Amino acid sequence: MSTTRNLADHTLRAAIANGKMNRRAWMVTGMLVLFQIVNFADKAVLGLVADPAMRELGLTAGQFGFIGSAFFFLFAIVGVIVGFLAGKVSTRWILLTMGIAWAVLQFPMLFGGGAAILLVTRILLGGAEGPATPISLQHAHGWFNAKERGLPSSVIAAGSTLGPILAAPALAWIIANPALGWRWAFGFLGIFGLLWSVAWLLLGRDGPYSHSTAGKAQAKAGAISLAEDQQQAGQKPEPVAEFDLQGKGSIADSSDLLKIVPIRRVLGSWMFVAAVLAGAGCFWAQGFLTTWSPKYLGSVVALTPEMIGLVSTFPWVIGAIALLVLGFGSRYLMKRGVTVRWAMGALFGATLLISGVCFSILPFLSGYAAVAMLTLGAGTAMIYPLAPTAIAFSVCSRQRAALMATLTGLASVGGVVAPAMVGGLMDSAGYIPSPKGVADSAEMAELLAQGMNASFGMIGIYLVVVGIFCVLMLNPDRTARKLQTSFTFTG
Repeated sequence: MSTTRNLADHTLRAAIANGKMNRRAWMVTGMLVLFQIVNFADKAVLGLVADPAMRELGLTAGQFGFIGSAFFFLFAIVGVIVGFLAGKVSTRWILLTMGIAWAVLQFPMLFGGGAAILLVTRILLGGAEGPATPISLQHAHGWFNAKERGLPSSVIAAGSTLGPILAAPALAWIIANPALGWRWAFGFLGIFGLLWSVAWLLLGRDGPYSHSTAGKAQAKAGAISLAEDQQQAGQKPEPVAEFDLQGKGSIADSSDLLKIVPIRRVLGSWMFVAAVLAGAGCFWAQGFLTTWSPKYLGSVVALTPEMIGLVSTFPWVIGAIALLVLGFGSRYLMKRGVTVRWAMGALFGATLLISGVCFSILPFLSGYAAVAMLTLGAGTAMIYPLAPTAIAFSVCSRQRAALMATLTGLASVGGVVAPAMVGGLMDSAGYIPSPKGVADSAEMAELLAQGMNASFGMIGIYLVVVGIFCVLMLNPDRTARKLQTSFTFTG
């Protein structure tokens, strides 16, 4: 009788031998998808309540845009701090803390908060959500080997697009329901966030590839047991990979063998600069969708609140499809030895180029044609998580969360700029919100479109340029080998 058959079902060795490890990894991935759904539903709610909230709280477009931008005031700072903290603290507990904080910060608006409370809670919520994407990806990477991380990363990223898709219709119904109203949209998200936190407390665990103490022990035990199981089955154990500094192949073959390097050297690389500039464009599109898209749909094509909730999900649907296609594509290419640069970096840049072309065309369209082009342009910009996933291959496990969080923090400047920029251009065009209960006139709708079209033209040109730049410079393979050759710490 083999040793494997005598093992308890809960041991790591038995999980590997019986094929249960992969199921546990995907269960954790599913929880992180829900985490990202809550994350982006929290962002999207502000745009969905824009019309009733502006009227009830007496806010101008510029003031409401400022509140939208305020979400990102602490986003970068907290994201970077927590990213470095994740090198020492288990990401399991960081994720739980974030989930609870998100939920609690929704309730003040449910209980009658005014404009000042809305501003403060959005600032604090932005800080609490700043580390979400890098910490989610870091935790997921602890459950998959290097060549398999592209797909789960894209699946988790797709959760960020599913948040508005799933939440928008439900929140729109709550907002339009006279018995509930727009404040209960915040309450609904708070309750759902608390439920996720309880589930994560019970189910969330660190994976065998995690940099935590437990993860290291599990990885060692898993590698030993896997080799033993292969020998017992009459299979030749797979050789342990060695890092080749002079190699020209994919860094994914040896990314888990990388040593610690000075983080400032990574931040000064052209790879990182390209990722920051591209990420800022992605965050600009997110900032627009979560703050102004519902208002645009209500004015340009005069949709009802329920239809706005539905149509506003379309860009996120396109984003989810784009992420899944790119995830499967990168996985397919990397398993066949294609470098991370071409399997991820170039695909990411080319998709942003498409987004930029769509935004550049948008100012010349109107009505439903404009909505269709906005859907495609914004949707293809919802691929930001590919950027931190790609650059994470350039450093060791202990430094990945810090690198991804720093990237997210710097790129989030785009989210700060978008709401205030669009609101300011609307004010400059002469747009004035109508009183509560009164729809915008045709003249005001035209002025609103003028202000937004000016912003679309600017971001379109920007995305075209950074898309090309990413294709040329987002090269984790070259960056990793250069850093390992010149700046490796030995102690």
